[in-house]
Amino acid sequence: MRQEIIADVKRDHIVNLLNSGKRVDGRAFDEYRELSVEVGINQRAEGSALVKLGKTQVMVGVKLAVGEPFPDMPDSGVLTTNAELIPLASPSFERGPPDEDTVELARVVDRAIRESQCIDMEKLCIKEGELVWIVFIDLHPLDYDGNLFDACTLGAIAALKNAVFPKLEENGRIDYKTKTEEKLPIVDTPVEVTFAKIGGHIVVDPCLEEEEVLDARLTIGYNERGEIVAMQKGGSGTFTQEEILDIVRRGREKAEFLRKHIPG
Repeated sequence: MRQEIIADVKRDHIVNLLNSGKRVDGRAFDEYRELSVEVGINQRAEGSALVKLGKTQVMVGVKLAVGEPFPDMPDSGVLTTNAELIPLASPSFERGPPDEDTVELARVVDRAIRESQCIDMEKLCIKEGELVWIVFIDLHPLDYDGNLFDACTLGAIAALKNAVFPKLEENGRIDYKTKTEEKLPIVDTPVEVTFAKIGGHIVVDPCLEEEEVLDARLTIGYNERGEIVAMQKGGSGTFTQEEILDIVRRGREKAEFLRKHIPG
């Protein structure tokens, strides 16, 4: 009961601030927190990135392996995205098998990359029907203060652009100690923009305090042409048709802002 009262007081405080045109951390409704993206931070990975979005920090690694293609896509490489939410990043994360939040995070990031056709997967084919490159994207939140979707997508794209192929021997084995200068065939730079609806107000890039009291959440993925390639709704609340159209317009503008922070 005491926790419920505290949660209600917290929500009332945030809603009252929004009613007066303010946010809990002083930002404007359409303002992202301070953002930085650094690449090449993990020499053990083929590509890596560290994203800092306010107090949220995410590390993303890209590993490349070789293996058999899927039977229905014999001339196409394989993409796999995984996330790991550990207690070190937040006391709300628990050890054990991936929970629904972990699965959702990986799927939302994967969807933006896959549906935008960010990677030319056919160029990852080594021998049709037998051998292709497999791209593993690993998402590792280090500090959680809200909006992992946008931060992890930025990190994934930055790490993919940073990645280089290791040397492939004639016998099909990989020499991971020898890096080539060949980059992954990246043909698009998708990003995701997340909005939260709180007490009738809609704000971009919700921090943790805002996430804890939101009514609804909408994450939209955009490709370089501004087309929608992914969408994920969260929370028990709803959006009106007019709100969604407004979010799509506002999100397209913010996507350009995010894209400028990706190195390369």
